[in-house]
Amino acid sequence: MLIDFFYTLRSAKLPVSVKEYLTLLEALQADVVGPNSDGAFGMDDFYYLSRTALVKDEKHYDKFDRAFAAYFKGVEMLTDFTKEVPLDWLRKTLEREFTAEEKAKIEKMGWDELMETLKKRFEEQKERHEGGNKWIGTGGTSPFGHGGYNPQGVRIGGAGKNRSAVKVWDQRAYKDYDDTQELGTRNIKVALRRLRKFAREGHEDELDLDETIHKTAANAGLLDIKMRPERHNNVKVLLLMDVGGTMDEHIQRVEELFSAVKTEFKHLEFYYFHNCVYDFMWKNNKRRFSEKFATWDILRKYNKDYKLIFVGDATMSPYEILQPGGSVEYNNEEAGAEWIQRLTHAFPKFAWINPEPQGMWQYRQSIAVMQQLMSNRMYPLTLRGLEDAMRMLSK
Repeated sequence: MLIDFFYTLRSAKLPVSVKEYLTLLEALQADVVGPNSDGAFGMDDFYYLSRTALVKDEKHYDKFDRAFAAYFKGVEMLTDFTKEVPLDWLRKTLEREFTAEEKAKIEKMGWDELMETLKKRFEEQKERHEGGNKWIGTGGTSPFGHGGYNPQGVRIGGAGKNRSAVKVWDQRAYKDYDDTQELGTRNIKVALRRLRKFAREGHEDELDLDETIHKTAANAGLLDIKMRPERHNNVKVLLLMDVGGTMDEHIQRVEELFSAVKTEFKHLEFYYFHNCVYDFMWKNNKRRFSEKFATWDILRKYNKDYKLIFVGDATMSPYEILQPGGSVEYNNEEAGAEWIQRLTHAFPKFAWINPEPQGMWQYRQSIAVMQQLMSNRMYPLTLRGLEDAMRMLSK
């Protein structure tokens, strides 16, 4: 079995040698890892052991993880019959799937009629409904509720599934991305290090060994200690992050990226926005309506030597980018596209990092619009994507 595993890693372009493979076998023979207390094989322990033995550079961790998962997929379930059936799997049976014909039969209504009808539903409805076409409920074709389908409706409660609601009527209490998140950040840091420009600034608190030796030798052996400022990455980064809505699906990876960025760049400024940048942003999602930062002030505050990095899935209705009043939360006077152009003009070194799988980009009209506004400087949130983005920003 492990011979095929070895060839799988080689097929994934991992530089795994026969010597490293033999080291793994020796570790297994020495019972470095073995069955758990319940008798099931410890796949997690084997994963860490094999990664330690076979992968010598952390930049290959992502390739190793994908190859490991592809080869051992299902093994743990087959060897451990104590696992429960996942609740999410059971929940799928409760979700109603609509055919193209059913969707085509659902009529659209204008915005004014939509709002007036919703008001009447709130006044008239007295109980819960599910699977219907009129009342506020779940799993139906009504334009109100969630879990069902209507191409022009209002989602009330819960996360969206079809991403087609005109307005999102949730309590939009977004959570700040956790910059202390360390899980999986090491390989991201490796990619970010392509964007480095070191300089020595500040207090002289680091021993300059070479200069100390030179001065001591020149002083006939009398010790002459020389100090110097510590080296720091002098690159300045302005990070603008989309939060809430469809970005909830990408929270963990964005947190990992945010944590790595805060570690790697000493000069970092960050702000949040939702879907598209408009006339204000914020730093704390709990106080985003009371502590706003005008986008005009941000444009004036930071010099053009800042590297501008957007992080967002760019998944929204195109009118949220192109039309005044397109925001799903308030009546913005200017289109988001205007603010994107102002930002990219003010900061010539810019890039957009997109956590949405790249294979889905072609199906999102809003992503195509944003790519055009960003002069095609949009990169996937993968190690390769980050390396390409950092390489472009460093030119």
